[in-house]
Amino acid sequence: MHSETIGEAVLENWAPEEVKAALDRHEITLIDVRTPGEYVQGHIEGALLAPMASVPAADLPMAGDKPVVLHCGSGKRSRAVAEACAALGVTSLIHMDGGFMAWRAAGLPYISIDPANGSAHRVADA
Repeated sequence: MHSETIGEAVLENWAPEEVKAALDRHEITLIDVRTPGEYVQGHIEGALLAPMASVPAADLPMAGDKPVVLHCGSGKRSRAVAEACAALGVTSLIHMDGGFMAWRAAGLPYISIDPANGSAHRVADA
């Protein structure tokens, strides 16, 4: 993990393995800001979908009882959402470095939908 400052906010950048460990311990809320189509192609089990294009940063659950970790495909969109949250006055933000691509590259499990029959199944790229 490394941190940086965006205005008045501190943005923590977590590696996928750190996110997985915190998610397994039920310590975080993971928000996927990709499109619904991307989410269906593959997503992290337990991640909530809040597409950047249709869910304003102001509507994200940033003040809940668990820290929120944002992620997208590569990290660019979730970084933009983190910056938008910072502009709204959120002072503590967490972002997954490298997004879903880094998650898959690390061999971590995810959920995919079989286009032939619509069934969900767990996949690990390791």
